[in-house]
Amino acid sequence: MKILVPVDGSKYSDAALAFIASRTTLIGAKPEVELLNVQPPVPPRIERIASRATIRSYLAAEANQILEPAVAKLLRAGLAVRSGFAVGVPGAEIARAAERIGADLIVMGSHGHGAVKGLLLGSVTQAVLASCTTPLLVVRDAAAPRRDSLNVGIAVDGSKYGEAAVRYAAAHRDLWGASPTLRLLHVVPDLAALVIPGLGDAPLALYKPEQIVAIQTERFDAAVGPAREQFERAGLKADAVCLIGNDPGAELAAYAKREKLDVLVLGSHGRGALKSAVLGSVASRVAAQCRTPLLLIREA
Repeated sequence: MKILVPVDGSKYSDAALAFIASRTTLIGAKPEVELLNVQPPVPPRIERIASRATIRSYLAAEANQILEPAVAKLLRAGLAVRSGFAVGVPGAEIARAAERIGADLIVMGSHGHGAVKGLLLGSVTQAVLASCTTPLLVVRDAAAPRRDSLNVGIAVDGSKYGEAAVRYAAAHRDLWGASPTLRLLHVVPDLAALVIPGLGDAPLALYKPEQIVAIQTERFDAAVGPAREQFERAGLKADAVCLIGNDPGAELAAYAKREKLDVLVLGSHGRGALKSAVLGSVASRVAAQCRTPLLLIREA
């Protein structure tokens, strides 16, 4: 497995490093880990008076101040690590590096400030999401797991993106530890909350209770059944959890917090920065409402 970890010396990139260092089973599988630091270009006035060699030496020294302690941290955990730096815009350079090494995963720390500021996952993370479709594990400010075997939720909705999330979770099982708890999560609509105006002030329910149960069961089975079969073919056991609500993002976020998930895996069909929907609406709602590490699978 090839893993790219961008580092900038912040507590958020330290959280990403700590997450990788906690993965005993993954480390035993000898993944290829590459650390990347992105330095900003020097101002044009400096370029005019300093040689390229001098500028390159300065940028390398600045990058190494960040890379060397990061490399040491992962070496202590038993990982083989390569490191390097790039000069430019962080999001674009991270995406370019992921493509260059053929990364299976990018692991990033993110300091998103919430929906009001439009930075659910931080500007650099948003830029990476807009620039490439490599799976991205976003570690917020949560402490690294203390155990190797993780408590993992995989959101499924019957779409090709949900199927891609299941495929990734099954194919990269070493990420989750030796004996993880895997849960397939699907949100069915709360049909009891849907009403039509009745006579006077008494609303009339759209469905009878038995109809609600039948519809919810049918939708749940249709979404979860193929995912469960895929896990079984891979030799993995996963519990199926039915959540009820009319806001899937809110329900998934609440479940992640309530059950103390270590990672929530989401397939996301974000369309890109220009449409202000890099994550897709469900993933955006989850990011806005919980701090659980999110593994975003962008390519179906």
